[in-house]
Amino acid sequence: MAPAGSIFIATRGSALALAQANLIAAQCRSAFPQLSFELKIIKTTGDKLQTASLSNAGGSLPKGLFTKELEVALLAGDADLAVHSLKDLPTDLPAGLKLAATPHRADVRDVLVYRPAGSALRAGSALRGFQPQAQLKDFPPGATIATSSTRRKMQLLAARPDFHIVEIRGNVATRLQKVARQRELDATVLALAGLTRLNFQIQPDGKLIGDAVPEGLLATTLGLDVMLPCVGQGAIGIEIRENDERIEKICGLLNDPATFHSVTAERAFLQAMGGGCLSPVAAYAEVHRDKISLRAVSFRDGTEKRGTGERPIAQAAELGVELAEQLKL
Repeated sequence: MAPAGSIFIATRGSALALAQANLIAAQCRSAFPQLSFELKIIKTTGDKLQTASLSNAGGSLPKGLFTKELEVALLAGDADLAVHSLKDLPTDLPAGLKLAATPHRADVRDVLVYRPAGSALRAGSALRGFQPQAQLKDFPPGATIATSSTRRKMQLLAARPDFHIVEIRGNVATRLQKVARQRELDATVLALAGLTRLNFQIQPDGKLIGDAVPEGLLATTLGLDVMLPCVGQGAIGIEIRENDERIEKICGLLNDPATFHSVTAERAFLQAMGGGCLSPVAAYAEVHRDKISLRAVSFRDGTEKRGTGERPIAQAAELGVELAEQLKL
């Protein structure tokens, strides 16, 4: 185990994962200045499978694609807490581990990223582009949208059955480069929370700006009526060993109760649906005083099914299960 006073934070090495881990580390150092917090960067199976298809993998990809190796480090005592994008964390955790905290959640919405009208490659050949603030309805018949998410694919096709959806892999910067330069792609869909944590911004005129953004790209934030998020999207999950009182105290100061209740409902829904982060389902919960509401959509059998529900906040998990049972009918 780590010596007293030294806390090791396990994280993936991607730019987004490091941004999230550094955010948590900064909060820890501020709250506990007498302790030393260090990042432990660990490569996961998902990091090693950069060319694997996520949407067409069926059951061939291992569970915990982006989390298992971090959990192994926790159980071995090589790390004291693991920082995850909560959407990547399976609902069934290994024995001896638990989700201990979820800091305040970022914006859960998705963003449509595309080229502006009049775009051209350096060689001068024209690329199809679109006007600022473009919505799905503004794209031409047969437009090609790139996403590795089954959830996004199914909701895009529900709104525009004529769209051509293709696979895309790579980190955020790589995906932006592909949209900027590949003629066959018209747009991609990314999480607003991820863009924000990487210090990208959407300007009032629709321009997407940031150090790694190809010049001229535009972005439109999609409403929840168009695109419900992945379970846990926008939330950071902090996983620890059970019965570790020292780390539990640290997590107590990091946790945002409203976020924790919301993701509890969402994760209970996902678990009851029998799916993981690659499943064609989406859900979003919100806390309103002493109540929690949940809305969800499922495409499990190829048919779109939507539902909503509300319960007292203490029954967040029961709400998730209840709504899943409705959508499985």
